[in-house]
Amino acid sequence: MSVTSTHIPLMVKTSVGSSIVLSIVMIVAGILGILLPPLAGIVATVFFGWLLIFVGVAHLIFAWHTRGTGALLWQVLIGVVYMLIGAYLLFNPLVGILSLTLALAIYLFAEGVLEFIMGFLVRGMPGSGWLFFDGIITLVLAILIWRAWPFSAPWIFGTLLGISMLFSGFARLMISLAARRALAV
Repeated sequence: MSVTSTHIPLMVKTSVGSSIVLSIVMIVAGILGILLPPLAGIVATVFFGWLLIFVGVAHLIFAWHTRGTGALLWQVLIGVVYMLIGAYLLFNPLVGILSLTLALAIYLFAEGVLEFIMGFLVRGMPGSGWLFFDGIITLVLAILIWRAWPFSAPWIFGTLLGISMLFSGFARLMISLAARRALAV
């Protein structure tokens, strides 16, 4: 079946409608994540666990297909480690939230330090002050998470995930509505 020029507007209209529905689902999920952060944290941990298992299986498949290159043992070991960590997160989601929250604090700390370094490297350029501002905010977030850890773990991970989903859904909704208005013209 070929796509004719008469089908393209219908396809675009359908995809814009689907995008609006997905946007609303993301907004609702984001609100739920903010209202029920421990549940959102557990869901994210379980999702991340399954993702790690999938990546581990992909490494094993890659190892099988490239077994003649001499890297078989390393690919198998990497795949097994991914799968073990993924299984650990699936069977211990509350401990997984603790680990992921601590990893988030470490990541934010490293990002904040790197933002400061970048700010010093490009100081004097227009807008370089924003790197320092971003570095300060990121370091403050890292320190707040770390200082309240492990007590913050059940709510911080889910809250941040909810906020991210809410804003992503809202941005997607605005873009979809703009596309729908453009199609109406």
